[in-house]
Amino acid sequence: MVRHVEFDGQEELTAAAIARRIGVGRAAVSNWRRRYDAFPSPVGGNDTNPTFRWAAVADWLERSGRAEQLAKAGRTETGTQALDGPTGGWSTRDAFVEQAKRNVEAEQRLAQVLVSLLPPTTAASAGGDDLFATADDLPVVFDPACGDGTLLLAAADRFEQRVRLFGQDNDERLARTATLGLGAHPLAGPYDVRLGDSLRGNRFTELLGRAAAVVCEPPFDRPGWPADELATDRRWEFGRPEPRDGELAWVQHCYAHLRPRGTAVIAVSPRACVSPSGQAIRALMIGGGALRAVIALPAEMSTAAGEACLWVLRRPRGDQDDEPVVLVDFAAADVAAVPHQFGEWRELFGLAAGAVSGGAGRARPGPVPARAVTRARLLQDGEANILPSRYVTTETQAGAGDIARIAGQLEAIYARLGAGLPRYAAAHVRDDFAYVTLAELERAGAVTIRSRGTTPHAGDVLVWPRAPGVLAATGEEQTGGMTTHVIELDLARLDPDFVAMFLRPEVEAVPIPRTIGVLGREDLRRCRIPRLSIAEQRHYGAEFRRLSDLRAALTTLARLSTTVIDQTLHGLTAGTLTPDRLAPTTPTHEENL
Repeated sequence: MVRHVEFDGQEELTAAAIARRIGVGRAAVSNWRRRYDAFPSPVGGNDTNPTFRWAAVADWLERSGRAEQLAKAGRTETGTQALDGPTGGWSTRDAFVEQAKRNVEAEQRLAQVLVSLLPPTTAASAGGDDLFATADDLPVVFDPACGDGTLLLAAADRFEQRVRLFGQDNDERLARTATLGLGAHPLAGPYDVRLGDSLRGNRFTELLGRAAAVVCEPPFDRPGWPADELATDRRWEFGRPEPRDGELAWVQHCYAHLRPRGTAVIAVSPRACVSPSGQAIRALMIGGGALRAVIALPAEMSTAAGEACLWVLRRPRGDQDDEPVVLVDFAAADVAAVPHQFGEWRELFGLAAGAVSGGAGRARPGPVPARAVTRARLLQDGEANILPSRYVTTETQAGAGDIARIAGQLEAIYARLGAGLPRYAAAHVRDDFAYVTLAELERAGAVTIRSRGTTPHAGDVLVWPRAPGVLAATGEEQTGGMTTHVIELDLARLDPDFVAMFLRPEVEAVPIPRTIGVLGREDLRRCRIPRLSIAEQRHYGAEFRRLSDLRAALTTLARLSTTVIDQTLHGLTAGTLTPDRLAPTTPTHEENL
């Protein structure tokens, strides 16, 4: 019997129940509570077994990008979907609809970018003799794995009735959808969609060597494509791909249909750029002038698992083409940064070509994510590695003068900080501190432990599940929904930095925070601080503040120093710096400030 899981937005669940509902371990829920301030606060239960409102948890899962966990919550014990609960069915369907919408948007963005890489010469010109060409004379844009026709429809958007649109797919339903979509497109030219397996049964053999352009997002690379069955096929111009390299079979299938100077743009996985088994094929494509560009795309533009790269191929006319290969790395970029027009690509490729030849190119703010690499360079290590991230840096490169100036400033700062490192006198022989608990101070009116969720003010002491766990509040802390204690002090009797620093080891010694992540109020009241005069407290507090500031400064310096070292290492390996060290410079007074 199938038990349907129902969602009631008002129901309260323990952490263990939440974990079971969304299909994760209980430790994952505990980690979310500790690491994310926005995770919902408990609404019931007790310190050892709190409960949370499910509606708030589901909302947090959505907002934090964990919709897949929410989707799992709609599954029954048999794995079917429980879509008929009071509100849960809607939530589950909504999650899947939203995911499907994102997939469609990614597919359409990819199609637009892919088609934008085709040169204007792909289509018949808008004037001249081509205007009177018959339909049979129009150039062909071909997609051998057309699916529902998304790429062909994008080609129709761009080239309108100046091209013929041909497609093939082995899924009858998708092929029918593509046909209906092209038929309904108001600007599409002549089209023809045929059913069949493109690798095993090419239905467009008459197009071999004749297509003006080929666009393709092949099926995700799967081991076991029919390598032995098609071993002698003439499409493998650059060598027969290994069984694990089905993507390279599709690449060559696309290339085989190109006319001289025709262009193909194919979406492949990054593996196709680096796989050892495909090395020989890539090397021949590079050496023969077929490969023109490789473009790494943001993961948000991929409709398959993981990231995607676009290979731009062009069949040379006559002699071997020795132009460099343009490598573009948008893998870590925002989707909006990827060009969607051919003119933008031409400008970007021109900037990359200018860089390889030493030309300045046109001004462009920030680092250019493209580089033109000679074919000899791509082949010199024998790997034929064409992954753009190997050759393109998307970080601003610091010059030798920049690095030397910053290093000089850091040297001066380190020298000054070195003089301020701790040097304290040994304590006189004396008995240990006399201690007082927070409970005693509370009864004496020196402290007030305010209710959880209270906004801390400057001079309060804050106890919370974030490092450091105890600190003197500045009034700017954002506690959000975290479980916290705010301790208000009588500042005439207690120094905040003194209290926070001595209270910290006491709180850390309590075992409860390490087990359930919550320090109970009674545990807090049992924590102790030394019983000292206000003058002694302030003396300790001033030193605690100075040491905390010093630690923060050293942490910042360590980060900046690491950045300088990383930039230097990059400059040495990229060839913009030499290993010849310069003499240290004495920073000016202004640089020391």
